Amino acid sequence: MRWVIFVWLLYDNPECGILNFKLKNMKQLLYRLFEHQYLDKNEASQLLQNIAGGKYNEAQVASLITVFLMRSISVEEIVGFRAALLEMSLPVDLSDYPFIDIVGTGGDGKNTFNISTAACFTVAGAGYHVVKHGNYGATSVSGASNVMEQHGIKFTTDVDRLRKSMDECRIAYLHAPLFNPALKAVATVRKNLAVRTFFNIIGPLVNPAKPPYQLLGVYNLPLFRLYSYAYQASDIQFGVVHSLDGFDEISLTDDFKVMMPGREKIYTPEILQFNRINESDLYGGDTPEDAARIFDAVLMNTATAAQRDCVIVNAAFAIQVICPEKKIDTCIAEAKDSLESGKAKRTFDKFVEIN
Repeated sequence: MRWVIFVWLLYDNPECGILNFKLKNMKQLLYRLFEHQYLDKNEASQLLQNIAGGKYNEAQVASLITVFLMRSISVEEIVGFRAALLEMSLPVDLSDYPFIDIVGTGGDGKNTFNISTAACFTVAGAGYHVVKHGNYGATSVSGASNVMEQHGIKFTTDVDRLRKSMDECRIAYLHAPLFNPALKAVATVRKNLAVRTFFNIIGPLVNPAKPPYQLLGVYNLPLFRLYSYAYQASDIQFGVVHSLDGFDEISLTDDFKVMMPGREKIYTPEILQFNRINESDLYGGDTPEDAARIFDAVLMNTATAAQRDCVIVNAAFAIQVICPEKKIDTCIAEAKDSLESGKAKRTFDKFVEIN
């Protein structure tokens, strides 16, 4: 309610001068959203196109983002947002490779280290292809792009270099703002707000390489259901995971739920032969440098048991998404071997050399 009053005052106080709206329908749109009305997929698509086209100033975009904190997002809105972002994205054809993307929605407020990014290199080290679509941290200290930059990675849209990376180390990295102009258009606003937004929700669905496999972590059960419905309407082989204490990945701090095509199950850490860990064990530090040091320790197999096990279990379920016929114990063994044998580290070293 305080946000509604704040935005209303900005609109109706001519002396404020902060929001100088030139589009008459902007105010109408916001009031519709305030009243918990939903956009159809065409309206959602047009909204994203307007954002990408620079038709709204930063204050307007912030208002639009804020309203989605007040209510849930609908499947229709997700479909419309996703369609617009993919239509506007820079295409990249890596369809020769049967690759997976491992990603979390973010916005869980846990400020963990780069678990999904480390899991990507663990999966690549185990012999599978990965195309990681990532960005700078908006609600945490270090996103995937932060940890990449800490290692000197130069982001690229050069398909030849991306293919070279896939050929020589089985993994490529797509920095989202280079491929998705709408994400670039809202980067400053998202960083300044520092709260989860609907871009956290649609970001994982708009990898421009269109992965045939995806493991997605979400921070609450309504999103778990929402994504499950969205995936079931697609041809993506998926896994959706959620730790019941609010992590957007398998954290091993609590029981966790996994959905894959045709099945849904709750696991405990203990049933998979892992120790239950504390939330503080996964803390990513206060700076991107801190998070990068933990990331390096995981790949060098010198991290704490909690940090290592968290990466292993996420990598294992990613492997099972690719190979659903494999039992999860087998997938855990493959992920564990990737780290302990040094294959994940060698994969990352080669990735840094190429990129």
